[in-house]
Amino acid sequence: METKPAQSHSLSNNIRRYDLDWLRVLAFGILIFFHVGMFFNHWGWHIKNNVITHAVEWPMRFSSQWRMSLLFMISGAGVYFALGSRGPAAFLKERFVRIFVPLVFGMFVIVPPQIFFERLTQGQTYDYGDFYKTVFQFVPYPEGSFSWHHLWYLVYIFCYSLLGLPLLLLLRRHAGFTQRVAAFFANPWALIIVPVLWHVGGSVLLEEHFPTTHNLVRDWNEHFHDFTLFVTGFVICTQTRFWETLQKYRQLTLGIWITLTIALYAYYWTVDRDMDAMQWLVYDAIKTTNAWCILLSIFGYGYTYLQFTNPFLKYANEAVYPFYILHQTVIICLAYPIIQAPVHWFVKFVYLCIATFVICLGMYHFLIRRSNLLRVLFGMKTVKRRKRSEPVTPISSIS
Repeated sequence: METKPAQSHSLSNNIRRYDLDWLRVLAFGILIFFHVGMFFNHWGWHIKNNVITHAVEWPMRFSSQWRMSLLFMISGAGVYFALGSRGPAAFLKERFVRIFVPLVFGMFVIVPPQIFFERLTQGQTYDYGDFYKTVFQFVPYPEGSFSWHHLWYLVYIFCYSLLGLPLLLLLRRHAGFTQRVAAFFANPWALIIVPVLWHVGGSVLLEEHFPTTHNLVRDWNEHFHDFTLFVTGFVICTQTRFWETLQKYRQLTLGIWITLTIALYAYYWTVDRDMDAMQWLVYDAIKTTNAWCILLSIFGYGYTYLQFTNPFLKYANEAVYPFYILHQTVIICLAYPIIQAPVHWFVKFVYLCIATFVICLGMYHFLIRRSNLLRVLFGMKTVKRRKRSEPVTPISSIS
């Protein structure tokens, strides 16, 4: 994510924001553990282990509050820097190549095996060839076999980038407005309370009528929150004062979310409670405040301590996109044969985490990154191959 020499308090486009790269790797890295956990918990998922447990839900409740929110904010930040280094037309072309192409590839190649194994657990006996024909009936999942499954994030980011582009360009041009916003949110209580009220209010109005489905067309509660976070990630990159505020109050937000997390586990997350409407509102306010303070502290501490790079970050920052596209299919393909295995669920959990990581790493390292065709299909930039007759550029001269 690139920035250029700053003027006043505005961020610019040629300084690499390594903290955002680190956080992106963190957010995507959690996905393997989270989706492996879905095989063992009581929440709805595509296939389930023969033994399910509430124990795996306890850490998942914590990460589920903020992991996707963090990604939407980082995606918004990425759009800010992308628009600074290219015009709107070039930006839209880049979005098409880097998001829409991998999405289509994923829907026809990566996602179908997940649906196939789910159908087998439901009693179907056909082979994969017969199943795959049903994908081209274009009947949406779950009734049919046409779906984006875990790639819903790509759908939403693609749509937000296109439909939100006029707003984002307007915000980018009006530095005076974002300066005033940055000054308003320099007050820590405004920084915490106003966004919490916005998100809680949205949930009150929309959640009951539009429960989360990830089907795009009727997912209005999800859009309200995700698009808000996407734009928020964009806006905080317009002024350095936003980052200075997050840095200044990182200990405050850390203390708030640690306290609220303890309260949530003690009173809500480890016991079943019947709650009326007012109690649900209180719970939602606590949970939203907790999640928002987690995000604020993550960005604040990241901005303070993660402004560096190393070979691991360079490698991982490129690898996380193919890992994201591949990981859930790999998990389900590995999990299906061991559903009835007489092994403790925790042993299966460890096996699936390690095996999924190793397989994704092997496919990325030995196949995807070495082929420009696969790089395009997995949303990566192509690389120019050096001809045998070309001289090797000395490492010291590479910028």
